[in-house]
Amino acid sequence: MNSRAKKFLSYYKPYKGLFLSDMFFALTAAAISLVYPLIVRYITNDLLGKYDISQIFSTIIKLALVMIGLAILEFVSNFYIAYQGHVMGAKMEYDMRNDIFEHYQKLSFNFYDNQKTGQLMSRITNDLFDITELCHHGPEDIVISIIKFVGAFVILIQINLPITIIVFAFIPIMFTFAYHMQHKMNKAFRRNRDRISEINAQIEDNLSGIRVVKSFANEKREIDKFHDGNMRFVESKRDSYWQMATFHSGLGMCTTFINIAVIVGGSVFIAKDIIALSDLLTFLLYINNIIEPVRKLINFTEQFQNGITGFDRFMEIMEIQPDIVDKKEAVNLKDVKGNIEFKNVSFKYNETKSEVFRNIDLKVGAGDYVALVGPSGVGKTTLCSLIPRFYEVADGEILLDGKDVRDIKLRSLRKNIGIVQQEVYLFAGNVMDNIRYGKLEATDEEIIEAAKNANAHEFIMELPDGYNTYIGQRGVKLSGGQKQRISIARVFLKNPPVLIFDEATSALDNESEKIVQESLEKLAKNRTTFVIAHRLSTIRNAGNIIVLTEEGIAERGSHEELLKEDGVYAGLYKLTQNSEKAFV
Repeated sequence: MNSRAKKFLSYYKPYKGLFLSDMFFALTAAAISLVYPLIVRYITNDLLGKYDISQIFSTIIKLALVMIGLAILEFVSNFYIAYQGHVMGAKMEYDMRNDIFEHYQKLSFNFYDNQKTGQLMSRITNDLFDITELCHHGPEDIVISIIKFVGAFVILIQINLPITIIVFAFIPIMFTFAYHMQHKMNKAFRRNRDRISEINAQIEDNLSGIRVVKSFANEKREIDKFHDGNMRFVESKRDSYWQMATFHSGLGMCTTFINIAVIVGGSVFIAKDIIALSDLLTFLLYINNIIEPVRKLINFTEQFQNGITGFDRFMEIMEIQPDIVDKKEAVNLKDVKGNIEFKNVSFKYNETKSEVFRNIDLKVGAGDYVALVGPSGVGKTTLCSLIPRFYEVADGEILLDGKDVRDIKLRSLRKNIGIVQQEVYLFAGNVMDNIRYGKLEATDEEIIEAAKNANAHEFIMELPDGYNTYIGQRGVKLSGGQKQRISIARVFLKNPPVLIFDEATSALDNESEKIVQESLEKLAKNRTTFVIAHRLSTIRNAGNIIVLTEEGIAERGSHEELLKEDGVYAGLYKLTQNSEKAFV
């Protein structure tokens, strides 16, 4: 048994009792279906014509009561299968969806850099829809089919061997046909899932960038692109429907041939007094009990393809090992001071050969305020992202208070680092919840204080419902400056010993920036602070400015010291001195 099969079966373990009861009722329902044709045979073969009318009537009444009792039991069994069986499947789907979502949280930025959000969403939604049906109907259909198939065979072979052989001679043909179609259906269903993932990715991309689309008046272009993708999906569906139509039509034709064979063969045997008319009637009644399990088993191949294709795509993600994990001996941080040291650090992305930077040596003392400047693309943001281990260093090491960050538990490390990213992301919800994200147990008073420090309290109070105002997906109802200040408030609330501001004030107007900058300086007191900013005021206020180039650290010093050197920084300063913004 391969690892994926073991993983699939492991999801049954928490619901072992529910699974066994579902199988019991499936067995009961299958057994009951085998009884009705025997009752009909008894009535037509043994009861009618051999007893007087009063005995026949009395026996039929008793048989009717028995059949009613069986019908009630069959109803209860089928209801349990349909309800509790589906609930079990839904719970297993729930567990799988939880697992893949939790796994997403473990994967690093390197993984997400190469993925489309819409396709990742498909893995957690569409791909698992058919898992419920497979988890439930798979074992149940197999049990019902085997019981009905074997039971019908045993009963029919006792009635008449030649006709039984005629009937079952068609079964290998049906299974051969199904096996032949299995591979084609698998490819078709796989293609369908790939195409719907592409559509989801395209929709997510379009809706996320809808303002860019409208600003360039490119709605027609986006519609055409979507039509193309949608048409590719239709074509893949067309192929899968062709395979399904061939499959079901071929199966129906086999069923018809079996009925024809039984009618013709039975008629010949009746003419030769080999079997009685009642036996032929019994055979015709049992054909459904033979065909139904065969149909279930063959339909199971279709259901299996749907479900297992989704499960395979699920496992493709689950089998991706996180490249940034805690060591077994990793420790929690205590009494963090904030001394950070880069020792001969180099970095490159997984899929690239060239290094983003190399041989970075940098010491930042506790409470130091450091600004990173340099041309775009030299790795300023990436360098800072190595501290909380969003990416892993290729060579060298980064120390926090003398400890290699790889020897510190990720949760503990990141709890002690506050980040305001260049691209502000706010969650759908209200202002209060978005600020509270910095410290989930924070009181309302602490949240309000953090907002005041970030110069956000005043505009928040002007919103329709104040801190309880719904701000929309990604904070769409707020201006860029407002969103940025709320994201800064989250870091104020977190109050960590190490701060990273990746162009944190880039969206603020000059007046707001001045106030927020004062708050940042207040917060940065006695805390290690890295600032990536293009605002001149931010750079000038930094005690230590690090100038990065493609070769690594080119210069370091204060604003005045670097101007005197008349090097890279001085050149950048001259390019921006007529602007209110510093070059990044």
